[in-house]
Amino acid sequence: MFGPLVLAYSAAQLLLGSPVVAVENGLARTPPLGWNSWNWFACDISEETILSAARAIVSTGLKDAGYEYVIIDDCWHAPARDPITKEPLANPVTFPSGIKSVADKVHDLGLKFGIYSDAGSETCARRFGSLGYEQIDAKTYASWGVDYLKYDNCNNEGFSGNESISSWRFSQMAKALNETGRPIVYAMCNWGEDHSWTWAGKLANSWRMSGDISDMFTGYSKDCPCTSLLNCTTFGHHCSATRIIDWTAYMVNYAGPGGWNDLDMLEVGNGNMTNDEYVTHFSMWALLKSPLILGNYLTKMTPDILDIITNDAIIAVNQDPLGASIKRSWKRLLEEGDVQMWTGPLADGSTVVALMNTSPDPQTATISFKDIPSKSPNPETTTFRAFDLWQRSSELTRSGTRWGLDIGLFQGQISDITLKRHQTKVFMLVPQVRTTLRIQEDAE
Repeated sequence: MFGPLVLAYSAAQLLLGSPVVAVENGLARTPPLGWNSWNWFACDISEETILSAARAIVSTGLKDAGYEYVIIDDCWHAPARDPITKEPLANPVTFPSGIKSVADKVHDLGLKFGIYSDAGSETCARRFGSLGYEQIDAKTYASWGVDYLKYDNCNNEGFSGNESISSWRFSQMAKALNETGRPIVYAMCNWGEDHSWTWAGKLANSWRMSGDISDMFTGYSKDCPCTSLLNCTTFGHHCSATRIIDWTAYMVNYAGPGGWNDLDMLEVGNGNMTNDEYVTHFSMWALLKSPLILGNYLTKMTPDILDIITNDAIIAVNQDPLGASIKRSWKRLLEEGDVQMWTGPLADGSTVVALMNTSPDPQTATISFKDIPSKSPNPETTTFRAFDLWQRSSELTRSGTRWGLDIGLFQGQISDITLKRHQTKVFMLVPQVRTTLRIQEDAE
């Protein structure tokens, strides 16, 4: 009987071409962290919806954990632009104080403010878009105090189909934002169309690289039809978390400080996955260096969900200044699902390792040190101190104990690691520096 198939990945297999040059607007040197209204509220938003979320970011400790952007998604718009100036206007019923007032109140909380528009004639929810109005919209956003723009891709009037025309369309807003003189993070949302990860880094601080996520751990949806990004023409929506992770494996080298692969907004806490699945979702988004944009109902989340999204050890990996994504080392195919190992370097010389089980059954796996990136010339013989980043240490902080339990010293491998169904475990491996005491004999 044959054993399970194990696929190993070389550096060449992880790269679809050469990395693009990152945009140099000085922003997003690490992936942005924040909250967006769409996943939970969709179009059912108002001033109070947004400000309640902003207050919750502060009161729950999310701000202290690094979350700073409060982003209004689609449907903030009035029925039409100003008939004379053509400036964008907010819905006078749901945002009676205007967008600037909301932005000011968000800023007063020590947070940053984001807004949504679309590189088309209309947004995805059929409000007015920014195609052809990039200059006036960017200028207005700057006057409102906007710090972040999510820029969508619906109703693009045929301005798509190849890199040249898509990059031209999205470049118009990039130029307009830069000309305002205000630092505004530019988050492109064209769902990976025309292989955006190969060119968007010249324009934007982040770029979506797949169809829209759904609150689903694994599985196939006819609305998310592509099995490969190489020949995908319809990225769709209702994509599972594991499908997006699989796609990202082939584009990790395109991202870095100033420009990031955006795996889409987080579904953590929206109720359709188990906590283990949400831990996998959050861990992989963080280690793949995606922006961490929450999409849950912040004022009604459970302590378990707050625990997941404030894991300081996982967030620290996401915000590591080296900006290097994890890469897939191997995938062990099973009758249903698989086990995968992903590894990546950190700025201090440590290595982060994720073991992910997408199968419906418990599995065991081994971390072999020959499979990890390390500054040590011989990682197989190097001693590493290992920390389990989803276990708490006994070290006390203001908010409790710190994530990251020291599980001991290891050489060669860490064997027989158990993984529950759909569970991911994350380890940090710290090489131990050996010091040699040299005894010099007296020559006399």
